[in-house]
Amino acid sequence: MKEALIVIDMQNDYLWDKRKERFSYDTDKLVADVNSVIHRYKDNGCDVIYIRHIIQNFPTNRLLFGYSIAGTAGAELYKGLDIVSELCFDKLFGDALTNKELLALVKKKGYRELHLCGLDEYGCVTSTALGAHKRGIPVRIVRSGTATVFPEKKAAKKKQALEKAGIGYI
Repeated sequence: MKEALIVIDMQNDYLWDKRKERFSYDTDKLVADVNSVIHRYKDNGCDVIYIRHIIQNFPTNRLLFGYSIAGTAGAELYKGLDIVSELCFDKLFGDALTNKELLALVKKKGYRELHLCGLDEYGCVTSTALGAHKRGIPVRIVRSGTATVFPEKKAAKKKQALEKAGIGYI
């Protein structure tokens, strides 16, 4: 089987005008880049899988986090994102492969390699890449389809972890 593209956390709360100030992504550029990647993979016959980061809707979580809260419009996939498949999974943790149904799909399909894009390059994208590596699943990150708000010092540590694991970019 070919590669699968996993589009991570391209949700309203990180991209729309009402987002928290710390999520300072260039929405227009990122969404255009990710949509281009999505269509390239779809046109090559690859599966495109969407991931939503969901934080349980508890009063403490609404206060502590205030984003990606289950059942809110902010937790939905961004309206400008091109949806080309019904493969969509929720995750509670940074590593998308902690979702047992997603992991079962990946194993069942026997993808040659997973390619990751979306948000945040040094957050959930890196966590998922390292999680795939830990499980023996070949993985790479699509550089043109990611963005980060991590400060350089924190990003450098994540880059080191990726390099140590032998996870590259395409």
